[in-house]
Amino acid sequence: PVIPCVVSAWSVWSGCAEPCKTTYRVRRRHIIQKPRNGGEACPPLEERAGCVEYWTQQGTECKQSLIPALITTGGFGKARKKRAAADGSERDGYCVEFQLVAITPGCLQSHHSYTHWMQYLREGHTVCVECQHPALDSKSLHCYGDGSGSKKNQLLHWQAVGNPHCKGTWKRIRQLDTCSCPSVHSFLFI
Repeated sequence: PVIPCVVSAWSVWSGCAEPCKTTYRVRRRHIIQKPRNGGEACPPLEERAGCVEYWTQQGTECKQSLIPALITTGGFGKARKKRAAADGSERDGYCVEFQLVAITPGCLQSHHSYTHWMQYLREGHTVCVECQHPALDSKSLHCYGDGSGSKKNQLLHWQAVGNPHCKGTWKRIRQLDTCSCPSVHSFLFI
């Protein structure tokens, strides 16, 4: 008789292959019955998926350059500053200029009013992203994802808040005390 291949269920996913790197994790299954007499061939026995582990095996946090920056429109910052000033907790922030390298098509496919700002994202443009309270970490005095500690011309990742399909890569140009981009190219770390 024709006997098809039979495989086991998938194993659980492994941990990331290496900490502090964009790498992969693995899951496997094994052959229970080999095909015979022209039976259906076995499907793949291993799958890999992208993964990033933000903590070393010793339990220390990885460098910030691995963490995707979460951004929203700079207009949100005016309301944020008013709230922070009201409770006296505002600290001085800073701004980082980035050059947009790659943008997913999902940035143009969102039609909600709170995501209209994403239509101004264009590859090659310079954008300014402000780091202010409460995104400004009180210990490190940085915003996660700001690229501090990254190498020159290193591709860094960002994602738009409000649309998980709008993300991309950029290169850090420089850090500034104040932002000087046009309002449509001014954003905010979350």
